[in-house]
Amino acid sequence: MSVFVWIETFSGQVVPGSWEALSAARILAKGDDLDVVALLFGTDDHAIIEDSHQRGAATCLVCSDETLLDYRLETYSTLLGELVKSRRPRAVVSAATNRGRELLASAAGDTESGLLSDVIDLRVEEGMIIGARAAYAGKVLMEMTANTNTAFVTVRGRAFPAAPRDDQRQGTIERVAPAPSSDAMPTEVLDFKSESGTISLADAAIIVSGGRGMASNPAEAPENLDGEEATIWKAKHGFANTLSPLAEILGAAIGASRAAVDAGYIPYEHQVGQTGKVVTPDLYIACGISGAIQHQAGMRNSKIIVAINKDADAPIFKLARYGIVGDLYEIVPALTAALNKQLR
Repeated sequence: MSVFVWIETFSGQVVPGSWEALSAARILAKGDDLDVVALLFGTDDHAIIEDSHQRGAATCLVCSDETLLDYRLETYSTLLGELVKSRRPRAVVSAATNRGRELLASAAGDTESGLLSDVIDLRVEEGMIIGARAAYAGKVLMEMTANTNTAFVTVRGRAFPAAPRDDQRQGTIERVAPAPSSDAMPTEVLDFKSESGTISLADAAIIVSGGRGMASNPAEAPENLDGEEATIWKAKHGFANTLSPLAEILGAAIGASRAAVDAGYIPYEHQVGQTGKVVTPDLYIACGISGAIQHQAGMRNSKIIVAINKDADAPIFKLARYGIVGDLYEIVPALTAALNKQLR
């Protein structure tokens, strides 16, 4: 038996969360004295294979068939399901990305296996795999076990450290049979469109977020705008000209509360919270965010939280390690200037 870990790739690069998943897989493998087996679908990149070995994978199962060049649930799930049925691993682990969640849930269903989703802690106790995940907006931890022969596990981003690299580690490579022909698949990938020059919220070590308070921007809106249009312009101007410079200096991603997204200040892909992205950065700076329970559900596990808000009674201050009561449009530019002197 072994522990599988899916190494997710996109555009020829490993998704960073996959190395965190490999770290989690090593915890499970150590608990049962098993080997870690890396699954590489759609790539035969020697550097990725070598990196997987150096980070702790004893074996790499490689399938570089052209049907797997682009991720499609049908081809990936069929192949993963076949590997699980034939090799009976103790567990299958992946990062809890959109693809990881979809793939493992599908393969778990196909193989009638248990699924532990979005875990932030793992251990093996008396032969049972036990995973912990946040519940009730992150206020409590819920422990789960899977009583099936194979347990599928997705791990929350940044909950586990990336598996360290050891240049002395080596491993074996095994080629596996391809997935069914693309002719039998009901979907086809035509193109990908992605933003450039931005940092993913899921991967960011630092996040600077704005909320409804972004609308308090004292800047003058264009004369042809008034009322709600002027408010939206001011908030967008604040994200671009007040939060973005701070984020740039820190190498941070830009986040937002649901209130800011719903008001049209910033696109949904920046939303942090129960109905947005769940993040666990090393540093989370909340600017003009009151800290409603829905927002807390998405960021309360950040290692350090800094809150900037005019309202001294805002709920966000109960979570924050550091809090500043005041106008974000005065504090953030001053903070940016100070950091600019220190870091540049």
